[in-house]
Amino acid sequence: MTLDPDLLQILACPVCRNSLDLMGDAEGLACPRCAVVYPIRDEIPVMLAEESVPAREWAAGKRQALPASSRPS
Repeated sequence: MTLDPDLLQILACPVCRNSLDLMGDAEGLACPRCAVVYPIRDEIPVMLAEESVPAREWAAGKRQALPASSRPS
């Protein structure tokens, strides 16, 4: 799967507005400042803060967001 390079240049983290890094085989977009990864599903980046996965969990193979009750405040 590939994402349009022009799209990658305009996407930013919805929380801190930092630029994002493409992960692996275009499975997600990482924000180094927030230490989260936004998943890419069906070739569409899911740019919702509540859908982000902590980078540590992403690296461990988890690809789903934490339930709202488990998220840090």
